[in-house]
Amino acid sequence: MALRTFLRTLGANAPSVDTLVTTARIRPGTPLRCEVTVRGGGADLDVERLRLELVVRAEDLEPDGSTTWNNPYVVSHATGDPFKLPAGGTVVRHVTLDMPWEMPLTHARGVRLAGSRVAVRTELAVESAVDRGDFDEIEVHPLPHQELVFQAYEDLGFRFHESEVKLGTQPWPDRMKDRRTAPFWQELDFHFPASWNRGTQELETVLITRPDEIDVHPGGYPPVTLPAGEPDRARYTRALEEHIRSYWS
Repeated sequence: MALRTFLRTLGANAPSVDTLVTTARIRPGTPLRCEVTVRGGGADLDVERLRLELVVRAEDLEPDGSTTWNNPYVVSHATGDPFKLPAGGTVVRHVTLDMPWEMPLTHARGVRLAGSRVAVRTELAVESAVDRGDFDEIEVHPLPHQELVFQAYEDLGFRFHESEVKLGTQPWPDRMKDRRTAPFWQELDFHFPASWNRGTQELETVLITRPDEIDVHPGGYPPVTLPAGEPDRARYTRALEEHIRSYWS
């Protein structure tokens, strides 16, 4: 996936940057490896900073509620050492960004999750001028046990509506059994099946994912914890239905 940013703010003879993401489909917990190629413009330059950011659209930072994003939240970043860029020359840097286990998803069940956006942003600082470039979007696909949660909801008749990323460092209530390790979480909204007689009400679900298991928080209630190893579809579906009905009978 090649992502090119022309550094418009640095003038007509400015360098350009190509950021190549080596994995088109990223999953939580997997390092995001990038190859950044900086091509020189019409003059020798001292590059003071090359920084890559992994950013997400956060509901709290977009007050108009639209799916556009102007003020993303930085999940992780990596900054390289200064270097000299000769006129017309090329410098290549390899950069790795951390992808946390609780990384918001952009896709599940083979389709894009409405409202969820993730991108890599390349920043170049040259002689006190900084160009942060555009958002170059990437796809974050679920781990097998995350995918199985979506499958189980589908089997139960729930329909996905939208995703929102929330920010906050305050602890959740004790009943929530808060095991977050990140200062953000992804809220997944599902329409209840008609057979549950909940009208137009939605079930807000938060997934707290770890390598060995996943906490599924339905509607602000305590989670049901499911194993990651050899996940069983019928077991997931049965456990989720029993847990949700215990609070939403």
